[in-house]
Amino acid sequence: MGNKNDSNTPVSQQAQEPSTTQSDADRSSDAENERSSMTYEQLAERRSTPRSKTPFYKVMLGLNIVGWVGMVVVLILFHYARPDFISGVQQYWGIKGDTSWSESHLSAMTIMLQVCLIVSLVSIIMRARRSRRQSDSFGINLFILFAIAAISLITLATTLGL
Repeated sequence: MGNKNDSNTPVSQQAQEPSTTQSDADRSSDAENERSSMTYEQLAERRSTPRSKTPFYKVMLGLNIVGWVGMVVVLILFHYARPDFISGVQQYWGIKGDTSWSESHLSAMTIMLQVCLIVSLVSIIMRARRSRRQSDSFGINLFILFAIAAISLITLATTLGL
């Protein structure tokens, strides 16, 4: 009776050389295991990267800046689109002023409000899918931007009939 590891026991040729398909399968399963099981050092390396250096953070920051710059553009367009204020002195002296909305500025303002609304909604969804930790910030500025854009669009639609 011999032991499996005994050198006197004959080993078949087939057991010594695994087939090529089995070795390929072993290699692919080993590669998958290496990818799925990260070592502590690899995990620490991944977490040591500051959030501000990740591409996702840069995209989020860019969308946030685009949204708020768009809102500033909306405010500038609103200034030029609205009718002139006619004071009591102007009415008394008979000075005429523009009492109608500028259609070109109004359409540009509506488009910019829609862009701000979409950008803020996309940013809110991206942040909701990404934020998992309690230490992650809530992003209240995106909700404020969304609310301002939505209320402005509703107000324009009801008062001016757009």
